[in-house]
Amino acid sequence: MYHTKTSSFPKDFLWGASTSAYQVEGASLLDGKGPSCQDVKQIPEGTSDLTVCVDHYHRYKEDIALMAEMGFKAYRFSISWSRILPEGTGKVNQKGIDFYHNLIDTCLSYGIEPIVTMFHFDMPAALDDRGSWSNRDSITWFSDYAKLLFETYGKKVKYWLTINEQNMLTLVGPVIGTLRMPENCKNILKETYQQNHHMLVAQAKAMALCHEMLPEAKIGPAPNISLVYAASCKPEDVLAAQNFNAVRNWLYLDMAVYGEYNHQVWAWLKEHDACPEVTDEDKQILKQGRADYIGFNYYNTATVESCGHIELKENQQVDQQSGLIEPGMYTHYRNPNLSKTQFGWEIDPIGFRATIREMYSRYRLPMLVTENGLGAYDTLEDGKVHDTYRIQYLKDHIEQMQLAISDGCEMLGYCPWSAIDLISTHEGIVKRYGFIYVDRDEFDLKTLNRYRKDSFFWYQKVIKTNGDDLTIE
Repeated sequence: MYHTKTSSFPKDFLWGASTSAYQVEGASLLDGKGPSCQDVKQIPEGTSDLTVCVDHYHRYKEDIALMAEMGFKAYRFSISWSRILPEGTGKVNQKGIDFYHNLIDTCLSYGIEPIVTMFHFDMPAALDDRGSWSNRDSITWFSDYAKLLFETYGKKVKYWLTINEQNMLTLVGPVIGTLRMPENCKNILKETYQQNHHMLVAQAKAMALCHEMLPEAKIGPAPNISLVYAASCKPEDVLAAQNFNAVRNWLYLDMAVYGEYNHQVWAWLKEHDACPEVTDEDKQILKQGRADYIGFNYYNTATVESCGHIELKENQQVDQQSGLIEPGMYTHYRNPNLSKTQFGWEIDPIGFRATIREMYSRYRLPMLVTENGLGAYDTLEDGKVHDTYRIQYLKDHIEQMQLAISDGCEMLGYCPWSAIDLISTHEGIVKRYGFIYVDRDEFDLKTLNRYRKDSFFWYQKVIKTNGDDLTIE
């Protein structure tokens, strides 16, 4: 669709950026915090551990002041479950409670709306020892944790997000370092989707609880959504794209919005004797949990082609955005029409618009971009970082988001990844995303001083003009 005149961004549009607790805070076992799965996992060789990260825990005032200087209207961050509840349940850690009060209060003092993610890849290690998401009790653990958050911060926080990238926890849990399998598990697919089911029910309970306790607040999911293209116009490839769209995207949003399993995914699980056990109570809870908006992370689209019952290779290279294969359903296809980042992820700004349009067509809920960004090898020279490549990436995506708004889609805000450099999920500090550069290397903490990148000043201008000026000087 071509527009002779594009719509403006809404006046109250939430311009900001995102981080997660385990990737920025550091202070991993300080002030009463218990270990999370991220603190005890095997770190990928050659990458930093998460003991210090970028020390946001001690430097949050400085960091939020820089966000305010950029003009942020919102800051999306996550709360560390094990900083609040060191054992995941039971005794509350007051120092953890106080930290997030201080973080939220600092945001509010600058007029920055806190957008709080309740769970971002960091299950308390003590709960992993009790079976993690395999244990049906995890539904209660999470809903009790949610109740504590609503009671503690509900008067200050208007926007909540439940589980970050639940679809990635299910599809590539080993890459993220989160998947726990019971001993002697014989049907890994069934067990994986049973865990996923417990998360879905836990999310629904949290949503219902939020509406009950905080009627003025808004709550939504935060999956990683990538519209899936067919590799060709062959009907078999079109079916493959539909399959992967269902498994990767619609399963999670159908549940968050309608409280129902996607029919294609259920048929696939049934084929493999992998349907989760769903109780009548679960069905009732899932119907009661409803999203007020859709938070979503977008980095690129996916492209697939059909495949038969191929045998998977051992150590198949996959991550959040590439390489996924399911025999008889789909296989990943490198799109020759797209360029790639330095880390091999495809770049597809037009696909961003297409993804937004498809979601709005299916669900008719306002949407909040909770992640979108470019990971790159940044270089600090004389206190400056000339990241024109990042500016171009963000400019191209913001332009397409504005076109999606012109198409009639309702957007709440844009919080790209990330506000400040942080430890990447499995590629260390060298894969930098932030508007703010942190002076540290993989194993040398250096000064941890903060530096404004060129993208900092560009985004400052974008926010000041409410998206009217996207020019690159």
